[in-house]
Amino acid sequence: MKKFIAILISLLISFYSSVTLSADSSYHLDKAKINLDDEQSLQRGARNFINYCLNCHSANYMRYNRLADIGLSDDVIKENLLFTADKTGELMDINMDSSEAKKWFGANPPNLTVTARSRGKDWIYSYLRTFYVDDSRELGWNNLVYPNAAMPHVLWELQGIQNLEDNKLKLNKPGLLSTEEYDQFVLDTTNYMVFMSEPAKLVRHKIGYYVIGFLLILMILVINLKKEFWKDVK
Repeated sequence: MKKFIAILISLLISFYSSVTLSADSSYHLDKAKINLDDEQSLQRGARNFINYCLNCHSANYMRYNRLADIGLSDDVIKENLLFTADKTGELMDINMDSSEAKKWFGANPPNLTVTARSRGKDWIYSYLRTFYVDDSRELGWNNLVYPNAAMPHVLWELQGIQNLEDNKLKLNKPGLLSTEEYDQFVLDTTNYMVFMSEPAKLVRHKIGYYVIGFLLILMILVINLKKEFWKDVK
């Protein structure tokens, strides 16, 4: 009984947390149409995440060698993605000191390993696309999805500079990428973060297909066996 009550309480806490996290603002989240079976998207997302996010945010519940699940070999990981570690078996950690980070940003950048599970893919996709210039903020940026976020817009060179005019975002200075290219960049990054939050999910999906196939074959055998047993029974 005590175990049941403990499980019930943990479920209620998880539900409350998910509701609270999704209620940072009244902004309508855009749909992130990710595809975990798209290895190229996942690989591009891994590149984006490590190059742009892993400087300040850690992902130290994830190991580099899990990138093999999305088709990257150890050699490719070492040559292109291994910047803060020596071996692919190490965790995705950062070298930035937490006390310095708090001094610079006002808060420690959160661990992003399971953000896709706590916030949701639509939240991440919308958040990375809704930064705008706000001179009243210390770092000069604000966000529609997460108002007064401590994080600056690290992708502004790619997206360009947006301003909030009549409660709508307007791109006043284009970036290095077109709007479509930037949306794809963010979608790939979101896709990877969903994978990172639960890498075993891809393995479970693959095993699931084999299990379903086995059960179908077994069902055919069982049906034929039943017919054989009962063919002489009237």
